[in-house]
Amino acid sequence: RINNLLKLIRLEGFEEREPSTLSGGQKQRLAIASVMSVMPQILCMDEPTTDLDPIGKSEVFEIASRLRKDENLTLIIIEHETEEALYADRIIFMQDGKVIADGNAKDMLSDVQKMKSIGLMPLQVPELFQRLGYKEELPMTPQEGFEKINQLGYVIDEKQYNEILKSDLKREKAYRDTLIKLEDVCFSYIEGWPILKNVNMEIKNGEFLAVLGQNGSGKTTLVKLLNALLEPTSGNVQVCGLNTKEHDVFQIGKKVGYVFQNPDHQIFAETVYDEVAFSPKIRGLSKEEVEQRVKEALEAVDLQGYEKEDPFTLTKGERQRVAVASILSARPDVIILDEPTTGLDYSEQRRMMELIKRLNENGHTIIIVTHSMWVVSEYAHKVAVMKNGNLIAYGKTREIFKMEDMLKDCFLKVPHIVSLSNKMGNTVLSIDEMIACLRRP
Repeated sequence: RINNLLKLIRLEGFEEREPSTLSGGQKQRLAIASVMSVMPQILCMDEPTTDLDPIGKSEVFEIASRLRKDENLTLIIIEHETEEALYADRIIFMQDGKVIADGNAKDMLSDVQKMKSIGLMPLQVPELFQRLGYKEELPMTPQEGFEKINQLGYVIDEKQYNEILKSDLKREKAYRDTLIKLEDVCFSYIEGWPILKNVNMEIKNGEFLAVLGQNGSGKTTLVKLLNALLEPTSGNVQVCGLNTKEHDVFQIGKKVGYVFQNPDHQIFAETVYDEVAFSPKIRGLSKEEVEQRVKEALEAVDLQGYEKEDPFTLTKGERQRVAVASILSARPDVIILDEPTTGLDYSEQRRMMELIKRLNENGHTIIIVTHSMWVVSEYAHKVAVMKNGNLIAYGKTREIFKMEDMLKDCFLKVPHIVSLSNKMGNTVLSIDEMIACLRRP
């Protein structure tokens, strides 16, 4: 059983590793396998794919489905992810402690308005067709959408598509000087176990970069090198002209703020005010300046009036925003966010990403580590793809998302709307872009 499960969850060769040394996603797969190893009759999984790469998410459901058939297993999954829910036998929607809908997957996932009303992200293909005014049975997958698009005679208007490309180019020309530069960067936690291998990249002032890759590919290690939480084993990391080997995290932290994946690993103060005030206080600013910075930071994350609240009594989304505010009060040039939407429902994810977008538009360079591909598609300007410690691809989001086979090889999947557009010969990154480009000859 152990050998079979380790193969299924891609942890072969890790038998002697301490679980504490695994990545978050690897730990999650290990936890799932440990429960599956007893072959229960009923298996209940509470958001089992939260920290997994996109292919890993699919694999968990494939594994569970196989066990369900082979071992007569009843499977109950609590999820925010709707793409995977498409393959369920039955879906239940809940709101305020009550079951508000119960039915087969296709019927439930076709109800775009109901899903939005309870904070769930609708599948992109049925939402596209609903917004186009299509009244018949909605297609659900990119392939079904492609067939229906062709049947209805829609094509992508090249003139409108070129306008979108011009907008991309205009944004790129607005970037300013290089803020961060990595030269032949290698890193190992343990000698002989390289985590990063000869990484070279430049990040410019004003960019919004997403770092992608399968679990254990080196994403979080890479971004921890950018604010001196880690020091490269070899090579150099330059941040605003400062070499991280020569300047500590306190100095680099003035330039680069880091928001952890779990805000509870970052928050420690008894009030929201004290949490946000910590960074300017330890830098010796006056009481008046500290108060001004806290005020600005809380306004930026829509938490005015929360100053006296205990952070640990707030929701996960609110705690995440407190963590962002605590970084903003230091006024860094660069903000790194590790999985900023993990554990949030769709409406909270949207709110968090709109906040991050606003920070970028106000002058902050943004770097996010994420497995949420729709977030990358709709918000990131550039993408860095990691695999086994190597930087496999680095470029504009639209250009990287054209390369579906390469991404799949890195255990990544583009969102459904991107896959549909790629089948049509052009790459659009959102439903809004698709609707703007579609026309009938």
